[in-house]
Amino acid sequence: MGIVKIFYKDDCPMCPMAKQLKDHLRERNVAVDDYNVGTTEGLAEATFYRVMALPTILVEDESENSLGEWRGNVPHIDEVLSAVQGA
Repeated sequence: MGIVKIFYKDDCPMCPMAKQLKDHLRERNVAVDDYNVGTTEGLAEATFYRVMALPTILVEDESENSLGEWRGNVPHIDEVLSAVQGA
């Protein structure tokens, strides 16, 4: 099963929807890591993953291969679940 990585910033207008997505995914027992790019740790992770737009949602398998990505928008939960289950 894949893992979801969500990148956001507190003053990002679309990021509250990404946080809601995070909550809904966790309710379905999906592994989610979230990173606030306004922090040092979050910015370091965003740099590593070349995050240039917020919010960014990435789905990876256990070997860190990309299963899906959405940059600058928030996908429907079904799209993310499909990517997660493709792992």
